[in-house]
Amino acid sequence: MSGKAKAAERRVRFTEKEKSWIKYDVGNSAFVMLSATLIPIYFAELAGPESSIVVSWGFTESAASLLIALLMPFLGNIADVMGNKKKFLLGTAGTGIVACAALGIPLSASAFLVVYLIANVMLNSSMVFYDAFLVDAAQPQRRHAVSSAGYAWGYIGSCIPFVTCLVIVLFGDRLGISTLNGIRLSFLITALWWLAFTIPLLRKVKQVHGRQRSAFSRRTVIPEVLSTLKYITKTKHLLLFMLAYFFYIDGVHTIIKMAVSFGSELGLDSTMMVLALLLTQIIAFPATIVYGRLAQRFGAWRMISISTLCYAAIVFYAAFFLQSSREFWILAVAVGLFQGGIQAISRSYFSEIIPPDHADEFYGIFDIFGKYAAALGTFLIGFVTMITGNAQIGVFSLCIMFVIAFVLLMKMPRFARF
Repeated sequence: MSGKAKAAERRVRFTEKEKSWIKYDVGNSAFVMLSATLIPIYFAELAGPESSIVVSWGFTESAASLLIALLMPFLGNIADVMGNKKKFLLGTAGTGIVACAALGIPLSASAFLVVYLIANVMLNSSMVFYDAFLVDAAQPQRRHAVSSAGYAWGYIGSCIPFVTCLVIVLFGDRLGISTLNGIRLSFLITALWWLAFTIPLLRKVKQVHGRQRSAFSRRTVIPEVLSTLKYITKTKHLLLFMLAYFFYIDGVHTIIKMAVSFGSELGLDSTMMVLALLLTQIIAFPATIVYGRLAQRFGAWRMISISTLCYAAIVFYAAFFLQSSREFWILAVAVGLFQGGIQAISRSYFSEIIPPDHADEFYGIFDIFGKYAAALGTFLIGFVTMITGNAQIGVFSLCIMFVIAFVLLMKMPRFARF
């Protein structure tokens, strides 16, 4: 394809199939936002002051992560069979939506945790099949733009139902709706939002890549997953990228998780920090779309490499220049410029370096790396801060993650630098 043809291709608007794929990011993001805000508050009310909320919630999140890590490579292998991918997406997303709506039913904390565990596992499982559908929804030359649009609209999409739910929770008493009932209603609103933006994907996107059903046997699932892991370890550019992805996405998620904690230690106003992080979400919307276009023009590998260096600079700034609210706002803007872009381009670049007929299985392994991200980074910050007694040095140690990722990216063969 000539340069002019490629430029024309980039200017083409999203097809109905691509739009339908993007919409699922809009739908499921609402539950992600709810999980980080109102759901823990509701659980705390159910559990009561005598319960160890942090311990219970931590064990539940860990159990969900463990289940996903154990199941997804194997379920992904089965979903790669022609005709199975949509069935698995329907099953996981449908179960997650029902569980989300049912969160307001349990009257005990333990029952609530069980329902939440189901919703959480189903959400993250559906994301594996959703990510794998990218190879079916978009042509290779358009995947960076499509993946970026998914993340970008997901940022905005999560805010709309959340603001609606927040208004009901905060001002529902004027309509005779108590705070707890307002949160219960929020579960239903979020489930309906998730469902509405799932239907287009199920209707418009069909599985194009996959293995023939005649070549599949349940007895070969475990050997095939082990064979895939062996394939990754022996394919240099794939192994180097996945290792680099683990380190830089770990660093990205650590910044997201630790920003408020570090700001609080410096004595910054909590309300201001929450507003600044909301600004990050807003900025991430256009920035992620632009990032996708830059990746199409200059290459995903190059944009990912640049982002790792920019994140290292952001960490350096946070460690040694973050002293007031003004600097925190600057930090929020900087993170917003790269946060969505590096995640979206990583997803689309991965689709280009894996066998498309085994996309579900590979994305099952890929998403495990992202699911466990921030474990090493948060430990590194805490450990260095503990031994040095200086939180700034602890934060600066996070640069190691991005430097390692950058070195691994530089070691990738030239043929994979597209």
